[in-house]
Amino acid sequence: MNKILAIGVILHKLLLMRKLIVLLVLAVACLGVNGQVADGVVQEGEFGVTLGAAHYFGDLNTRAALNRPKPAVGVFFRKQFGEYIAVRLGLHYAQVGYSDIYGSNEFQKRRNLSFNSNIWEATIQGDFNFMRFVPGEPGFGFTPYVTLGIGAFNYDPYAYLGGRKYYLRPLATEGQGSAAYPGSRQYSAVALCLPLGMGVKYNVAPNINLSLEVAYRFTNTDYLDDVSSYYAPDAFPQTIPGDPNNTPSTWYLLQDRSYETGDGIRIGTKGRQRGFNKQLDAYVIAEVGIAFTLTSYRCPTVKY
Repeated sequence: MNKILAIGVILHKLLLMRKLIVLLVLAVACLGVNGQVADGVVQEGEFGVTLGAAHYFGDLNTRAALNRPKPAVGVFFRKQFGEYIAVRLGLHYAQVGYSDIYGSNEFQKRRNLSFNSNIWEATIQGDFNFMRFVPGEPGFGFTPYVTLGIGAFNYDPYAYLGGRKYYLRPLATEGQGSAAYPGSRQYSAVALCLPLGMGVKYNVAPNINLSLEVAYRFTNTDYLDDVSSYYAPDAFPQTIPGDPNNTPSTWYLLQDRSYETGDGIRIGTKGRQRGFNKQLDAYVIAEVGIAFTLTSYRCPTVKY
């Protein structure tokens, strides 16, 4: 039943994203369908690749520190609608992660939680140039721009224990789906994001553009880091069932890791705050890109 509910949530989010994408495309298309024209050459669009860094903000990075960037790469197709407006379809792969030990807050250091995650992201964005931008036309090959869009991303936080990698979502570290918390605190591996950012573009050759962009991703999940609400040490068995040595279960060791910083003493009592569920997680991607323009030729119109 839980798997069925999770699949339903994912389908609902994808359907919502599809509707928003259609509305955005229609809205921009109404502004015009002609590409950029310079000396009869029509700029039909451009394919590009990007390389940069990503950083996470959330329950483990409450002060918005930028001290643990991780790699990000992307590909995109941009279609110009005139000289000021464009629609961009983009795909990104990025890594994010953080640990309580990186901060200066004493509670966080004592809490001792950490995570890493791979992000696979698909977005549609509207780019709005501040200046006239026509590749290949002297004097119009540079512009700052803003970008706004919507997308979906897949994430799956994991942590290491004893040198071994464990995915945290299936473990339900906050008691998701247990008898004590049925149907609550659960999260799927797919979430929505809203990219908002600024950048600059520069035409270095008739068919080559360079760009620099920083875009912040607002999300609708507070579990990008697998931390959101309260400790639930009674949600699942604390020891491996049937083990005569009462060996602690993997779930119990990962849901509260304060024993590693407090001589075996845990701070994760039932109902104690583990994260801050009033604020959603986010991430930012800063990247440089190179794009190659697709062109066609339009014969000049002669009036008699």
